[in-house]
Amino acid sequence: MPKLKTNRGAAKRFRKTAKGFKGYSSGRRHNLGHKDRKRKRHLRSGGSSLIHESDQGRLVRLLPHHK
Repeated sequence: MPKLKTNRGAAKRFRKTAKGFKGYSSGRRHNLGHKDRKRKRHLRSGGSSLIHESDQGRLVRLLPHHK
């Protein structure tokens, strides 16, 4: 049986927590210098959120070693 590989794109975007998987809002990684203060503040508020239960199975397949 071949080794299971982690989807590297998903590994950079989601983290496993005790309650499930956590995702981050887009637009907060780089090029923040030209974005206005209000836009960055709204992106920051909340910051991260848990992924919906209906998408959890898909993430388990993409991230097999994150248990």
